[in-house]
Amino acid sequence: MSNEGQAFIVFVVGMLVLMGIGMKMALALVLTGAGMAWVLGFWDTQLLAQNLVAGVDSFPLLAVPFFILAGELMNSGGISQRIVAMAQAWVGHIRGGLGYVVIGAAVLMASMSGSALADTAALATILLPMMRQQGYPMHTSAGLIASGGIIAPIIPPSMPFVIYGVTTNTSISALFVSGIVPGLIMGAGLIIAWRWVLRDLDLPRGTPLPMKDRVRATGKAFWALLMPLIIIGGMKSGVFTPTEAAVVAAFYAMVIALFVHREMKVADLYGVLVRAAKTTSIVMFLCAGAAVASYMITLSDLPNLLIGWLGPLVESPKLLMLVMMVVLVIVGTALDLTPTILIFAPVMLPIAVKAGIDPVYFGLMFVLNGAIGLITPPVGTVLNVVAGVGRLSLHQVIRGVNPFLLSYTAILFIFVLFPQIVTAPVAWMR
Repeated sequence: MSNEGQAFIVFVVGMLVLMGIGMKMALALVLTGAGMAWVLGFWDTQLLAQNLVAGVDSFPLLAVPFFILAGELMNSGGISQRIVAMAQAWVGHIRGGLGYVVIGAAVLMASMSGSALADTAALATILLPMMRQQGYPMHTSAGLIASGGIIAPIIPPSMPFVIYGVTTNTSISALFVSGIVPGLIMGAGLIIAWRWVLRDLDLPRGTPLPMKDRVRATGKAFWALLMPLIIIGGMKSGVFTPTEAAVVAAFYAMVIALFVHREMKVADLYGVLVRAAKTTSIVMFLCAGAAVASYMITLSDLPNLLIGWLGPLVESPKLLMLVMMVVLVIVGTALDLTPTILIFAPVMLPIAVKAGIDPVYFGLMFVLNGAIGLITPPVGTVLNVVAGVGRLSLHQVIRGVNPFLLSYTAILFIFVLFPQIVTAPVAWMR
């Protein structure tokens, strides 16, 4: 067997074994990359160290810590709570209204933070107690909140799009634009699924609020609603780049939290910064470890090996996309979104490009598939967040998420058949 074939076996078997024994993903990537370097005859500790540093030495990646910080400031500074209150004022009285509040708040919050975990934690903390108090089934409520949380990686600003763009050298601005329509379609899909679930639920209607109260709740959320307009408008007009947009988002959230809403004090910033730094360190260590593995994957010519395997499908782009989406669905059950992007995107994108698939469209589909993996057992990071916040068993949350998971799967299949849904808005914005 050739060295390249041995390196491929080391990569696959090494990752499976190391994940199986519970090793942290970042360290598993480093060790697997080191094993591939040994087999390929490129063993050099200096080379490994250089790739570790290169994995995080990127200006666009600076967006990640600032978007994480923006999400923490939103949750601590009352921005998330005002979004939920506004949604409740308008649709909370409808039968099953808190479910619609979850969906509306999830879409709005997704346009501000870009983090599935941050949005899910905020929604679960605020809305799960309310849904429990009003007699909503906890498994269904938790499943809906988890499903709403994964809209965040799709609607800009999206941290996974930043990581994907840096990893594959794809335009981050174009990726951001590509997520707007699919993110709204995901929200519509959740509404349809929720209406279907409501058939079996005996939930009372509430009393509509007077128009003046609705307007007052909307006014209180004004500064929060202005945030996505500033971010998207600034990038569209060329005032700032996606990386600079992350800084603007964090600064804006801090100003609103401290001086407008006044729900934070300067002393509270220390705790916010510490939480953001801890999350950032996890993401950046993953990027560093993946750089080692990705470099060795390139040296072992793995992309061309996969192109050879999938060669017959290159002539049929839609069939190729369908096959790759199925592969990513399987991968998503075992890997979190960030390592999935770091490991598989550089390998799969050249195959897609050779088949004539638009790289921005492929990036959207890749991240969407990975986001769905966040609510797919057994890993399901977002499922664990909801279970922890709501003090529910993971089994309950998994049972509740199934109807919404089916809705997302149908949407993914529609995007495979009709890529124009994604590509047309990008072309129009350009």
